[in-house]
Amino acid sequence: MAAPGTRPWIVRELGRQPYEPVWRAMQRFTDARGPDTPDELWLVEHDPVFTLGQAGKPEHVLAAGDIPVLSVDRGGQVTYHGPGQIVAYPLVDLRRLGLGVRELVCRIEQAVIDVLAGLGIAAARRDGAPGIYVDGAKVMALGLRVRRGCSFHGLAFNVAMDLEPFQRINPCGFQGLEVTTVLDLGGPGDPAALKPALVQALSRTLGLAADFSPDAPDLTPSA
Repeated sequence: MAAPGTRPWIVRELGRQPYEPVWRAMQRFTDARGPDTPDELWLVEHDPVFTLGQAGKPEHVLAAGDIPVLSVDRGGQVTYHGPGQIVAYPLVDLRRLGLGVRELVCRIEQAVIDVLAGLGIAAARRDGAPGIYVDGAKVMALGLRVRRGCSFHGLAFNVAMDLEPFQRINPCGFQGLEVTTVLDLGGPGDPAALKPALVQALSRTLGLAADFSPDAPDLTPSA
């Protein structure tokens, strides 16, 4: 993995937000950025929503009930976002970092493995199924989009959340896939307690230096 870098990326805390305005803001950021635009990391907690990736099959949504379903432009199948989950969006220029998509996935996964290891939790990847697992149960889901050589979308890390909505879908397209949380694995139940470790681990694996900004991105829709 890369050594801690000196090139900064701007870390922004968005708080709790509905999904679509953040998604659209990521698109706008990616479309507007130039070769010298600093990379950014957005941290957010979403209102309950099922998102269906580009290859997503609607039949993997078994019974959405009162939770909206949104078709989006990331990779992967269906997943759930909700309170108690850290969603982290690394908005990075892959060409500038010298990374391919597969290596970016690997480094994001390693960051979460490292965070869990710091809690005494042994986690692992699974061939053909991006994300992080503990004893076969998924604790972090991952879906990216790369446009113009730059990434958006990102990871969803289950810290302490109601897992019932995952029973309404085939998580990530896998029937009967077990899902877990950091709290259920014996770790802390406060997402805020894990965010600094996650930012540090992502910065380390990507070779970037975290520069925390007090400003959130503009989530106002374009006219």
